[in-house]
Amino acid sequence: MARAGLRVRLLAGTVLVAAGAVAATAWLAVQGTTGSIAEQQGMVDQVSGQAYSAMVDYAATHADWHAVQPTLAQLSAYTGTRVVLTPVGGAPISSAAGSDGAPAGPSVQVDPLAVDNSVGGTQFPDGIDPVVAGPFQLTTQEHADLEARIEGDLDCLRDGTIAEVPSGRPYLRLDRGQESSPCLKILADAGWPIGYQDTPRVTPTPTEQAALDRITQAMKDCLPPEKDATVVVDARGEVRPVAGKQDPQVGKCLVDARRQVLRPYVAPIAHLQVTAMESSPQAGIGLSSGGLLRIAGVTAIVLVLTVGVAMLLANRVIQPVRTLTAATRRMRAGDGSARARVRARWEIAELAGAFNEMAEHAARTEGQRRELISDVSHELRTPLGTIRGWLVAAQDGLADLDDELVTSLLQETSLLQHLVDDLRDLALADAGMLRLERVELNATELLRHVAAAHGGRVEADVPDDLLVTADPVRLRQIVGNLLANAVRHTPPGGRIVLAGRRDGRDVLITVTDTGAGIAADDLAHVFDRFWRADKSRTRRTGGSGLGLAIVRKLAEAQGGEVTVTSAPGEGSAFTLRLPAPADR
Repeated sequence: MARAGLRVRLLAGTVLVAAGAVAATAWLAVQGTTGSIAEQQGMVDQVSGQAYSAMVDYAATHADWHAVQPTLAQLSAYTGTRVVLTPVGGAPISSAAGSDGAPAGPSVQVDPLAVDNSVGGTQFPDGIDPVVAGPFQLTTQEHADLEARIEGDLDCLRDGTIAEVPSGRPYLRLDRGQESSPCLKILADAGWPIGYQDTPRVTPTPTEQAALDRITQAMKDCLPPEKDATVVVDARGEVRPVAGKQDPQVGKCLVDARRQVLRPYVAPIAHLQVTAMESSPQAGIGLSSGGLLRIAGVTAIVLVLTVGVAMLLANRVIQPVRTLTAATRRMRAGDGSARARVRARWEIAELAGAFNEMAEHAARTEGQRRELISDVSHELRTPLGTIRGWLVAAQDGLADLDDELVTSLLQETSLLQHLVDDLRDLALADAGMLRLERVELNATELLRHVAAAHGGRVEADVPDDLLVTADPVRLRQIVGNLLANAVRHTPPGGRIVLAGRRDGRDVLITVTDTGAGIAADDLAHVFDRFWRADKSRTRRTGGSGLGLAIVRKLAEAQGGEVTVTSAPGEGSAFTLRLPAPADR
């Protein structure tokens, strides 16, 4: 699995902080909105319940909605909301003057004969509002007669009180504990309207009996013939069946019959809508103290998370950078051993690794520079010292400049010139300024001539037609250096072979000898400048140490390469690989 880099870490940190901020904002928004909606919904539900109860009571006592607008206006002023009532099949009636049409939003059905107890907070078992009197409404004469009869009996029951049911029927309401009064049986037997915990049936007035007959007839149309559909009324105006009180079918038919009889006496079914008014202070709900505290707390958490992530990422970046800065300053001060030791595993680790590699390379280069200066000064000192010594001796008259001395001085000068030429070639090769004239040539004669120049010590095994693409002068220089190196390290009687052959798209030129060979640890250094396997060798016995370095540079400049294989005591084999001409 790839290790996370700086870009990924920064992106992950940014995403983490952004996600936390978004999540916190979303949570606050949801919590605030939910709380506001719940609070507003609770307010609307409360107001809706009040408006619903008021409209149900109005519908229970009115046969239409023509005069409901003042009641709606009072509700609106009391609750600070807009109340709209829309009768089925009719136009909306609004509590706000000048408002046309019904507001958007949920509505509840207003029907006093099918009351929603959950909205109005009521407990009507059959859903019929008991305020609905309808055909049970007593006439003025019936009400006066019943009230006179009750008042005449108060001397018998002095602790009773007169109460009325919605239809206007007065009755004598007794308190608990009076069930054993001697007057109770007399009044009950006479059919007087008496009420206590178990309200007894009463003798209905003509108006009430007519309504009961209508309900009985409606129940007969609902019930089978074998079931008694007779109903009676009690002291509190509640209608009860004579038989089948626990029969579900009888109970359902009674409710349906009552609704059928009472429907003409109540207002038509309507839909009620309650909404907050734009100008009302309750239309907008601000943040509570608890909401503000939640926002402050979440903001603090997000800030702490942001600072923590930023500090973590900053420390991960700054600490390695400081280490690199310190190492750079030490190197600038001359400490070549300065290295950046970091434990990071991302781009900064690559930077530290590159710095350390640069430091190693700089150290190696500095070492090579010092060795080069030392080697060049050593190589130049010997011939210059020899030439100067003989010239001083001749000037002082201690030596004669005869032919033999002049010849010796010329040889030293030639060696010095050869060393300078080698250094110049290496410098040009390093700078990429080495001039080459690569041509297609037959290297057979060239190789044979170079082999013959070594006085018969080199065997030439070269085919008659060995075509190669190379600079003939530089090719001669390469092969000459390889042969000179082989002759120098192969004792008399040993064998040196110069061979050439075609190998696919390349030409291989090999110099093999049976000399002392090279140790395995030294093979990697044979092409280094001024390197010698035997440190005791001098310039005269071991060469300048630049020949093989020049061979490698010249080979690479011509698109080739040179390699070596060797074993101590068995000799060495140097192989030059150069491109062959393209087949025509």
